[in-house]
Amino acid sequence: MDIIKSIEHEQIKNKIPDLKVGNTVKVHVRVKEGNRERIQVFEGIIIKVQGGGINKTFTVRRIASGVGVEKTFLIHSPAVEKVEVTRVGKARRAKLFYLRDRVGKSAKTKEQVGARIVTSEITLKEDLTEEEVASAPEEAPSVETENPVVEETVDTVTEETTDTVAEEK
Repeated sequence: MDIIKSIEHEQIKNKIPDLKVGNTVKVHVRVKEGNRERIQVFEGIIIKVQGGGINKTFTVRRIASGVGVEKTFLIHSPAVEKVEVTRVGKARRAKLFYLRDRVGKSAKTKEQVGARIVTSEITLKEDLTEEEVASAPEEAPSVETENPVVEETVDTVTEETTDTVAEEK
């Protein structure tokens, strides 16, 4: 078996929730403080999902003390304990960056009434023959860090509203 694929196979999680843009999730993250380890919950709306396989990431946005905070997590990271979908949102776009400009109720997505929360289970091929490994396309090795937070952006939320329709006329 290819070295990269064998390492990925060990690190990949079997059960992950169906993460879609617009859903409200609780991400349970292991945080190390000195010699102690605890679990911290980050709750917010998924504004984007990108990548695939073991490199799949999702970005969660929430507003804390009037400041928008976004964190990007690796789904298969060992530091992400679990991800709970609390609310299934209705989104018509792949990326919800327009939520960055909104405050209050307008910064939420509509809830899909009657939607079921599904946890998908990934099944992997345990036995890959040498022919299948040789025929598989070669992938460039990726560098991973131990920290599940890939990027974190903080922006201030202003309560001023500008009337862009009046300005366009």
